[in-house]
Amino acid sequence: MTASTVLHKSIALALLASSFGAVAQTAPAPQPAAVSANAPAATPAVLLAPPMTPATPVVDNYFGTQVIDPYRWMENMKADAFQTWARAQSDYAAAVLARIPGRDALKARLAELNNAAENISGIETVGGRLFYLKSEPGRNVRRLFMRDAQGNERVLLDPSAIDASGAHQSIDFYTPSPDGTLMAVGLSHGGSEDSVLRILDIATGSFLAESIDGAGLNHEGIGWRPDSRAFFYNRLPPADKNGVRERYNKSAVYEHVVGQDVSKDRAVFGYGVTVKRHFAVPDLPVVLTSPDSQYAVAVVLHGDAVDRSVYVAPLSAINGPDTPWRRIAGPQDQVNWVHLRGNELYLLSHKNAPRYQLLSMDIKADLSKAKVVVAKSDAVLKKAAVAKDAIYLRTLDGGVSRLVRVPFDTKQPQPVALPFDGTVLEIVADGSTPGAMVKLEGWTESPRIYRVSPEGQVSDTGMLKPSPVSFADIEAKRVMVRSHDGTLVPLSILHKKGLKLDGSNPAIVNGYGAYGITQEARFVPSRLAWLERGGVLAVAHVRGGGEFGEEWHKGAHILNKANTIRDFIACTEYLVSAGYTSSKKLAGTGGSAGGITVGGAITQRPELFAAAQSAVGVSDMLRMEFTPNGPPNIAEFGTVRKKAHFEAMYAISPYHRVKDGGKYPAVILTTGMNDPRVDAWMPAKFAARLQTATTSGKPVLLRIDYKAGHGMGSTVGQRVAETADVWSFFLWQMGDPAFQPAK
Repeated sequence: MTASTVLHKSIALALLASSFGAVAQTAPAPQPAAVSANAPAATPAVLLAPPMTPATPVVDNYFGTQVIDPYRWMENMKADAFQTWARAQSDYAAAVLARIPGRDALKARLAELNNAAENISGIETVGGRLFYLKSEPGRNVRRLFMRDAQGNERVLLDPSAIDASGAHQSIDFYTPSPDGTLMAVGLSHGGSEDSVLRILDIATGSFLAESIDGAGLNHEGIGWRPDSRAFFYNRLPPADKNGVRERYNKSAVYEHVVGQDVSKDRAVFGYGVTVKRHFAVPDLPVVLTSPDSQYAVAVVLHGDAVDRSVYVAPLSAINGPDTPWRRIAGPQDQVNWVHLRGNELYLLSHKNAPRYQLLSMDIKADLSKAKVVVAKSDAVLKKAAVAKDAIYLRTLDGGVSRLVRVPFDTKQPQPVALPFDGTVLEIVADGSTPGAMVKLEGWTESPRIYRVSPEGQVSDTGMLKPSPVSFADIEAKRVMVRSHDGTLVPLSILHKKGLKLDGSNPAIVNGYGAYGITQEARFVPSRLAWLERGGVLAVAHVRGGGEFGEEWHKGAHILNKANTIRDFIACTEYLVSAGYTSSKKLAGTGGSAGGITVGGAITQRPELFAAAQSAVGVSDMLRMEFTPNGPPNIAEFGTVRKKAHFEAMYAISPYHRVKDGGKYPAVILTTGMNDPRVDAWMPAKFAARLQTATTSGKPVLLRIDYKAGHGMGSTVGQRVAETADVWSFFLWQMGDPAFQPAK
């Protein structure tokens, strides 16, 4: 799900009933009789079938439609019944996977490829110094580095050295102070994203005394005051009388003065701060600043909706709940990005411009006075960064990133020629320094970091050397596939050069399609482990994403979400008809919201696939909104409280589309028990339903990582292990001789 995805604790069924007349027949959670919580994992020779799953049906009535949920009891993940059942399923999956003979060799190859080169991400710049996360060969977690103007580099923070117990921690976010002396850092355990905000002294590398919990929603950034003595941060409300704390909802922005006791921090904006201003439960507020401005900008993310609200206030007037915020834009203005420069605002809006346009306005004026800086065109405006001399803007043109420089003096867009066609993954700029930096990579081009001069000249910084993992023998192409309604859907395909299109190649097709997120070209060294075996990898750029702007996103949104699945099926059919693979050699994958995509495909067209993976996947669309992450996702998927929304969701919800007696492909469902975005019970229910219903004789596995969450914060070792398990499972089901367990 998106970085702004926010979740909410389960809403009582009684509330659901009072909202639209649902009737629930509840029953206590069953106890799996044949499984002991303390029993050791069975050996592969014994585990010939998955553990039995008791069914205790709950019947809901949605606008006259009765829906049976046999595994509602799993939604209480703290119950002994669920924990015992989940452990048994995890042991079963581990035992089955352990029998696949080629898995260890594949895992070793994946580890070799993943550890072949360094990578850098999350670059921030202040006063000529760079801050970034670096992945390094042989290290399991990323470390935070600083690089000075002379190119000297040092480690600022090693999360693996924080916890003596050996439990891995992750750096979730970080924002340096304007003077470069302090760093606000978010840390969490085990992929939970339950961040604790700490303040790092950059000179000494040590933490200050402050420790702020409930800070997991600061991925949009920390707003430092220009004097670097205080900052604005998002914080969740304290635990209730039962000790339950919100994970994603009802948050507010507080101001913290460095060195002051956290208990003295005052809320300045957000949920419950003032009765004069209304905030909905899933609204996520942030306050952003700029070193050259005496104003603050407050932005409200309305759950997972694309459009945001924007407020401004003088920094000198910020006074707790009495701060005089003035609204600049609301959701109706269709703004999804804003940047402050002095007394000027720059905004990206798709109002009357489906592929977006860039606007500028005086901070004291109304949005109606805004001027168009970069007009709408066929290119999609994606992201921007503000330097001293210009705005550097990333656009998307037919799947390829372009860079545009917009000088402040002329405001005339100037294209910047890049070294190769690929994806501008990051644009980095500092309002006090001219020029910018970009990180550029492609399907077959390893990432490089380039400096862009005010004259538009591009030069390699040397911060990243070309990867020793060569894709010279790999071909990447993009074709347009006609979907069910005639819409042309992009499909990216990677394979070895000279591949024979005779249907014999093992292939994996991935799909997502939500939140307007674009699946762009990325260099992933571990892919070579599949491609060098003669395999095909494909990415279906289905509707619901942002490949062609907001129209593409809205093309598979709530009432027409089914287009995401239909587009994916069309792309899958193309791979077979064009000879890239066959149904006996094809696997589908989708993660998070992509669980709807792949889950919908295998329940609608099971014969198309030999195998599939749903990774931390959304699979029960009717119950999603009653999870901690549910309220924000209503903006993307809809609500069962509205009849039309319910009907659209019910028609494609993977869990509800499983039919008894169906011949489903082999499926591996992967999840993390600490997942805060898609609760682990969701893939668990889907796994149980498939195991019970399928008559194909093919395995359905539930792979659980008890030290992981949604994938953010997972270690290199965890990612390698999961990929090895999933690809080995695929190759087994595709009939690869090297991956066939002994009979």
